[in-house]
Amino acid sequence: MFSKLLILRGLHPGFFLDRELRKRGLKKGSFALSIGEYPQTLGAIMLGKRNMNPSMALKIESALNWEEGFLMCLQALYDMRAIAQNKPTEKPDLSQIRPILFWDTDLEKINWQKSKAAILKRLRERGNEREKNELQRFYNIQL
Repeated sequence: MFSKLLILRGLHPGFFLDRELRKRGLKKGSFALSIGEYPQTLGAIMLGKRNMNPSMALKIESALNWEEGFLMCLQALYDMRAIAQNKPTEKPDLSQIRPILFWDTDLEKINWQKSKAAILKRLRERGNEREKNELQRFYNIQL
C-alpha cells in the first residue's frame, strides 16, 4: 500500500477513501456507522473539508484491511503540499515595518517575493535598523 504514496502524493486522504468505497460498492453512511463514526464526519473528510485524524485512520484502515498509517501518511503529504503552495505568499513580520516606508501601497497587498528588488531598494534608501533586520531575516540575506 505504501508504494501507492508516490502516485497519491498531495491527494487528500478523504478523496482516496471515497474512491475506494465506491470501488468496493460500500455506502459511506453505513460504512461510517460500521466503524463507530458519524456519517457527517466521514462525509466531511471525504469532501476534503476536514482532515483525517489518527484514530479515524486506524478504524478505517482496520475495516478495509489496509496497512496501518497509510491514511496518516497521505494526510501528512497533503498538508506538506498545502504549506509549500502557500510559501511564496509568506510575509515578513509587518509589526516591524513602518507603514510610511511603503506609503504608496497597502502593506497587506505587497507580493513580497515578486517585488523583492524594489522592496530592498526602498529599504536601503529609507529603512531603519529594525526594518532592515526584519527584511534580512525574511529574505535570508545580508544588507
